[in-house]
Amino acid sequence: MSMKVGIQLFSVKNEMAKDPLACIEQVAKTGYKYIETANHRADQDCGCGFGVPANEFKAKLDAYGAQVVSGHIFPMREDNIGPIIDYYNVLGAKLLVNPMNVFRDKDEVLQYCDSYNRVGKKITEGGLRFCYHNHFHEFQQMDGKSVLDIIMENTDPEYVGLELDTYWVVRGGEDPIEYIHRYADRLLAIHQKDLEKNFAGEINQLEGVQDRYIDHSVFSEVCGDRLEIVEIGTGQLDIQGIIDAGNATGHTDYIILEQDATRYPEMESIRISMDAFRKFKGIEWE
Repeated sequence: MSMKVGIQLFSVKNEMAKDPLACIEQVAKTGYKYIETANHRADQDCGCGFGVPANEFKAKLDAYGAQVVSGHIFPMREDNIGPIIDYYNVLGAKLLVNPMNVFRDKDEVLQYCDSYNRVGKKITEGGLRFCYHNHFHEFQQMDGKSVLDIIMENTDPEYVGLELDTYWVVRGGEDPIEYIHRYADRLLAIHQKDLEKNFAGEINQLEGVQDRYIDHSVFSEVCGDRLEIVEIGTGQLDIQGIIDAGNATGHTDYIILEQDATRYPEMESIRISMDAFRKFKGIEWE
């Protein structure tokens, strides 16, 4: 099995904001056929976050041989998940992903776990799968365990999977390949970006904040402008090792580019990553 290369539309968020359908067309023409949306306003829009009806979105992708396979949805709750499931079923998606939460303490993590189980059950009953997506702060230790380990141990594998962002694993001071193996049975997709080769800062972003409540303001303070994130294959991460580990699970379908920030125009950035991505073995584009 070889993972299919996808793209998270957060990589082209500024172009999406200008004209979502034109942006989707450009992305598909570039050669990315497996699309993951980025809806950060799900309380107002049950779809892709830019007011595009599901049938129009699907028609645009169909015209260029592309498809939505996953959607990042925030906020994702029991009271708003129904219309979201309906929208993504029209698109033919497979996954719905919770992109991020922040956690004050272990009790709050466990409260979220209960919510993930309930939401995940509804999503599973609706014909899709639910995943949690990590950043660096899920590797903060609480009572001797990382937040991510607590989430995985206290959620039902039938209802809650994992979309592992390997870059953020590194920025949490951990080894992404080890985490791929640790949660191989839960891993449904991988997010991939890269870290600049000669990065002079502290790679482990938990340094100095391990004992703080990492809320959204602290997260933003620690992450800054994120320009140390570089195009895939141009930095220091072991991309081939990550691909090999993902393929070894036997059921991780997608490795998805997510370019949080770039020094290039967005469309140029995703082309650079595509050109570099094609040098690696064990991935598919069609």
